[in-house]
Amino acid sequence: MTDIAALVQGFGGVAHKQQLVRRGARDCELTRAVRAGEVVRIRQGWYSTRADDDPGVRAIRVGGRLTGISAIVAAGGWVLGKFPLHVAVPRNASRLRNPGDRTRRLYLNGESVVVHWVPTDTAGSGSTTSVSLREALARVVLDEELEVSVAALDWALRTGEIDATDFDTLLQMLPQYKRTIRLWVAPECDSLPESLTRTRLRLCGHQVTPQVPTGSRERIDMVVDDCVAIETDGEEFHLTRFNEDRRKDITITIDGYHVLRPSARIVFYEWPRFYKAVQAALEARQSAGHRDGVRSGPRRGVPMRPPPRRGHRGRAQLQVASASR
Repeated sequence: MTDIAALVQGFGGVAHKQQLVRRGARDCELTRAVRAGEVVRIRQGWYSTRADDDPGVRAIRVGGRLTGISAIVAAGGWVLGKFPLHVAVPRNASRLRNPGDRTRRLYLNGESVVVHWVPTDTAGSGSTTSVSLREALARVVLDEELEVSVAALDWALRTGEIDATDFDTLLQMLPQYKRTIRLWVAPECDSLPESLTRTRLRLCGHQVTPQVPTGSRERIDMVVDDCVAIETDGEEFHLTRFNEDRRKDITITIDGYHVLRPSARIVFYEWPRFYKAVQAALEARQSAGHRDGVRSGPRRGVPMRPPPRRGHRGRAQLQVASASR
């Protein structure tokens, strides 16, 4: 007798009936496994051993696969906050979870779901429950705010989920006016709070230089307008580095910078207050530099202006949707 649960688990916890039949499963065995609670039939022809609230399961229940920010969350990407479920559905799909409803946004069991109709030739890319990472990232750039898009791309490049070639291909999938996103991404970025801080400060018109070397052979997360050094602390990695972080702050001060060290929670939830501290530090350094007749710090690079925010978010379509990682 075929172990249906083990068979489904072998496909990552979600499998279509055709996949199981090819591995020897019979209809009677599938029925028995469902009745015994060993697997769940989440949709006609689809079986799962995952939890009912799993994003991939919810996407298949709608009739498609995870895409956009939902796919990034499922992959463990850098995302702050909650978003509606984004699902890619083939254009030739005969029915959705709610038959006849072909609007872009659905409400299923009280949950907001954003449906993206995609070409059928993308069916082979990605996984059973999610589109390819490149396609998901391109969808994020089209749909989400700049800081969300930059964080997702920072994560993908920093962790090696995509490389420079993948990134170039991804840019070609976007309309021309969205390709300026490349000016905002920093592959050397180490964390979500670091990414958000950098993008938010640049949107406010500041010059931000990431990963600046210090005299102790370490690197500063970022330097703002050549004089304020910002070190973003995540609890996961900095709780055991208290003394090391204090020593680093001393080195940064010796190098001539004003040091600010916000926690991740401050960046996430107290940004306006933290930004006031950045402004105060900049004003103090600039005033001191003016009184002394010198600039407050060495000049590095040229400020980059934000790209124009044109077009309605989400209306642009992927130009090379079939490209996959």
